[in-house]
Amino acid sequence: MRDRWLKYMLILPAALIVLGTTIWPLAVSLTTSFRDWRLTRSLTPGPFIGPEHYVIALTDDPDFANAAMVTGLFVLFDVTLTVVSALGLALLLRRAGVLQSVTRAVLILPFAVSPALVGISFRFMFNAETGVFTWLAGVLLPPLKGFVWLADPWAALLVLVFSDAWRWVPYMTLVVLGGLAALPKEPEEAARIDGATEWQVLRDVTIPALLPVLAVVAILKTVFALKMFDQVVTLTGGGPGTSTVTLAYLVYSIAFRWYDMGYASAVAWILTALLVFLAVWYMKLILRKPGQT
Repeated sequence: MRDRWLKYMLILPAALIVLGTTIWPLAVSLTTSFRDWRLTRSLTPGPFIGPEHYVIALTDDPDFANAAMVTGLFVLFDVTLTVVSALGLALLLRRAGVLQSVTRAVLILPFAVSPALVGISFRFMFNAETGVFTWLAGVLLPPLKGFVWLADPWAALLVLVFSDAWRWVPYMTLVVLGGLAALPKEPEEAARIDGATEWQVLRDVTIPALLPVLAVVAILKTVFALKMFDQVVTLTGGGPGTSTVTLAYLVYSIAFRWYDMGYASAVAWILTALLVFLAVWYMKLILRKPGQT
């Protein structure tokens, strides 16, 4: 009897920590999303109003619609750029050598930089007067000389994508390199013996075998891209206008600028549901058997 209860007592501290730091805050946030609670009126949650916040967000809030569109575009550009760049770099660094080994070691450095600091750094580098990237773009493409990147809606979004990809591509490259190292060599060697070119081996053998790893990279990058917040604050501030306001930044604005805690909780849970849906969808693609629809 004592031994049976002992195994539960051993995990009790960890269970209490998870309950207090994760489950309880999530439960409070969920119940708050069904209440009318503005900090300007009361420091305690207001009356229960049902799913009204969710209905407003999904049907009658232009700010939410704009943030959802910006987030969708950001995720699309960011994930595509990161996966393609990571795959390309991994293929270049696949072969053993001193230079490749040193490069692999250096790749982890950008990921060690905090997202907020990345945003501040890119804000300086894309400064219209003194930014090094602004100067370089003007040298390589004279029509872009003096272009104010962070004052143009599309350019600001692209700078935000580039800053996030700069931080994540090195780490994802290491993940893809690990996948490449685990691939069996025999299929590629057999394809070369049969007369296939390097491009054909890459297209028909290597990349299809690497698809599960690329899917995992896409899952991770999608999740982190959907939660983009730090660089929005330090790089663009959501501007110009609302062209770089993501859903995570909208939750912050609703809660700490408009002080509507109920509505902020509802938007946060919509974002959470989207994260879970995409993660499950990606996993179904990974685990799907060949030929299964």
